Amino acid sequence: MALRINDTIPDLKVTTDQGEFSLHDWIGDSWAILFSHPKDFTPVCTTEFGAVARLTDEWEKRGTKVIGVSVDGVEDHKKWKGDIETAGGAKAGFPIIADDGLEVSKAFDMLPAEAYLPDGRTPADSATVRSVFIIGPDKQLKLTMTYPMTVGRNFGEVLRALDALQTSAGQGVATPADWTVGQDVVIPTSVSDEDAKAKFGEFNTVLPYLRMAKLPG
Repeated sequence: MALRINDTIPDLKVTTDQGEFSLHDWIGDSWAILFSHPKDFTPVCTTEFGAVARLTDEWEKRGTKVIGVSVDGVEDHKKWKGDIETAGGAKAGFPIIADDGLEVSKAFDMLPAEAYLPDGRTPADSATVRSVFIIGPDKQLKLTMTYPMTVGRNFGEVLRALDALQTSAGQGVATPADWTVGQDVVIPTSVSDEDAKAKFGEFNTVLPYLRMAKLPG
């Protein structure tokens, strides 16, 4: 069964380069981002892991843990981290799941149930393991993004989406296209004009169903 928005993620026990733990225990009360890769020692993926490492302070500001997934083993992950740190110019302190049995890839619907890793495989054999999953403290899936192997992920956009999710969840609002922190938000249609005025003060009615306001405070 496909994993959809607002589904609770499976509480898998995973093996990483930093030990074994269950995903739910690891998330705890934090937000979390799980980002997956089809193989270690591949060029685009190495730049992506480096980008995640450089954003360590930003993840921490947002109370968010990050964890990688790649369908290779722990020893490969440990060796690969040296390359990641060389390419990215930052310490890769986050864990990487060793998904050589494909349990995570299948549970998160990145590979079909019958998938397997053939001898002498290439990244093309697990090309669909190229996704980002943002997960809330309630262990529910909040957002997914999936990319082809040739397109490096924009982790600035992942940060922006995380900001929007946290603002939406914390303030009871929605965010418009291209929104960044500090810009006006969308007042949900379920909120009456009277309640909107009480919460936001003045607001701009662009259309009967589109009202924009600044966040209080």
